Amino acid sequence: MIRRFTENDRETYIEMAGEFYHSDAVLHPIPDEYFARTVEEALRSDSYAEIFLFECGGETAGYGLTAKTFSQEAGGYVWWIEEIYIREKFRSRGLGREFFRYLEEEKGRDVTRLRLEVEADNTRAVSLYERLGYEVLDYVQMVKDETK
Repeated sequence: MIRRFTENDRETYIEMAGEFYHSDAVLHPIPDEYFARTVEEALRSDSYAEIFLFECGGETAGYGLTAKTFSQEAGGYVWWIEEIYIREKFRSRGLGREFFRYLEEEKGRDVTRLRLEVEADNTRAVSLYERLGYEVLDYVQMVKDETK
């Protein structure tokens, strides 16, 4: 089951986000205070960020984090699927596919693109995304962090 994050989920989400950022799925860890910032933004409004929790057998199995933006190139709103994390014992149970189906149903007509990034060597995730219709977008992403 997929559901929206609530204040009561704060500790569980922060714990799972820490697990995710200390895994091979990311290039580098991030400061723990970033998790709290994400929680505050998601609780403040769903305009820019939303957190979704995945449940399986009455247990919290993982989460998805989306960010929202507008893109002229896409001709409308874009939902970035920022993070998908499923705890090890819940993997290969269809939760990832269920989350994508949930987003498709929730997005509405104004959202013209769902976008994500994935580590190239995460072949299981890449395979799932391709089966769901995602294609490689040949851009080099660049960043300039202003928080350091």
